[in-house]
Amino acid sequence: MAGILLLADAVCTLVWQEPISALYSRVQQGRLDDRLAELERTATSPDDRRLLARMRGVDQRLAFSARALDRRAEKGEPVGRIRVASAGISTVVVAGTDGDSLRRGPGHYPGTPLPGAGGTVGIAGHRTTYGAPFRRLDRIDPGDRIEVRMPYGRFVYRVERTRIVPPTATWVTRRVGYDRLVLSACHPLYSAEKRIVVFARLIEGVPRRDPLA
Repeated sequence: MAGILLLADAVCTLVWQEPISALYSRVQQGRLDDRLAELERTATSPDDRRLLARMRGVDQRLAFSARALDRRAEKGEPVGRIRVASAGISTVVVAGTDGDSLRRGPGHYPGTPLPGAGGTVGIAGHRTTYGAPFRRLDRIDPGDRIEVRMPYGRFVYRVERTRIVPPTATWVTRRVGYDRLVLSACHPLYSAEKRIVVFARLIEGVPRRDPLA
């Protein structure tokens, strides 16, 4: 399913709509910031806290929290925030890669896990419209750090490589022998001919302390 979503027209909107779409994106991101803050305050239910208290391993707690959020997340709603200093990225990530969701911000591929659940996490974003959050994806170099903050934890990835692939390259979201993150967008600018994909390996995952605990 994630491979099909890689082909989504929504990821590849080509018509330059600035500044109107940029203004729309700023308004949406402001709202998403507020919703994300609320989600961080209420992310863990009393029942979940009781279950988490019985889990000794950090990885187990992160995986449980990631899957719980994935089950609850609705399309277009915030799930976390991504920061990439080298590309000037600092934006809220939403659930889903349909057209409406991607107008609000980068979207998490359905069918791929959230950070902490294990496997390959997929996030797609626009490069030319709606704030163009992934416009500078081509400036990310091997060794750069990508930080993803979720309501339940903080995850740091180190970039391994960038590839230019055809839209049919569904293999980019497959599981590999380690936890990783892939960021994707259309390439080159103003074209849907190919995809630029950044591959990064997880180097740190730290649970977020529950403020209600």
